Amino acid sequence: MGAGHDHGHAHGTPAGGTASAAYRGRLRAALAITLAVMVVEIIGGVLADSLALVADAAHMATDALGLGMALLAIHFANRPPSERRTFGYARAEIIAALANCLLLLGVGGYVLYEAVQRFITPAGTEGGLTLVFGAIGLVANMVSLTLLMSGQKESLNVRGAFLEVAADALGSVAVIVSALVVVATGWMAADPIASLVIAALIVPRTFKLLRETLDVLLETAPKGVDMAQVRAHILDTQGVEDVHDLHAWTITSGMPVLSAHVVVSSEVLSAIGHEKMLHELQSCLGDHFDVEHCTFQLEPRGHAEHEARLCH
Repeated sequence: MGAGHDHGHAHGTPAGGTASAAYRGRLRAALAITLAVMVVEIIGGVLADSLALVADAAHMATDALGLGMALLAIHFANRPPSERRTFGYARAEIIAALANCLLLLGVGGYVLYEAVQRFITPAGTEGGLTLVFGAIGLVANMVSLTLLMSGQKESLNVRGAFLEVAADALGSVAVIVSALVVVATGWMAADPIASLVIAALIVPRTFKLLRETLDVLLETAPKGVDMAQVRAHILDTQGVEDVHDLHAWTITSGMPVLSAHVVVSSEVLSAIGHEKMLHELQSCLGDHFDVEHCTFQLEPRGHAEHEARLCH
């Protein structure tokens, strides 16, 4: 360390790795269920001559790919850091979440396209058989949703998988409703109408996830961390005269980090020492803002101007 350049660290990586790692088993179970339902719906679509079931099976295939990508991302995200990749592969989770967003948008576009095609040329289906296979799909999707419910609140990667399974469940509901209408009335337009409802529910949620994912990639301040309040808390610490180069961002879900240059009174620093000052700053941010991984550079008064000259 150079003079006046002290760094304090409290490592915020979850004990078991990234936030998604704890849900690896549940993601695997959801993937197995999705693949099983996909096969069942393909068989049902052929037997019932149901385009709705075949389309939902294709939807399942896309979501199975998304779940597989989420699991692969967790594998890479929890590999240890190296000299070159100092945060390891933690961002792999966010990249997977972004890919899942693109997949969901693709599925939404496909559903919209299919809905228009079925308005033009209604597909005749065996409503009773379609209803049975749709119900099987719905039950299986509800099991998967239950498995991923808690994890989607903690990890963008798991949330992407959760939204994909939710889209599957909506597809199953649409199949069931359209099948009931066809059985009861013979009105074939029920199928494309249900498909439009699915698209209307999938796309807005996907854009929300996409926005959150891009916030991480653009290194926006973590959700719930008010930078003005962070600055105020640092300035309220005894002996702190100023703070500059204050940055906060998120490496991956559950891993917010912060860095700052803190100008400290020489008198106070001499009295309490560097270690106590760093401890107070870390405790303040960790307790109030849930930012455990912090890096502080303690500086004497006037050092910022010296840094500015060095940058030139």
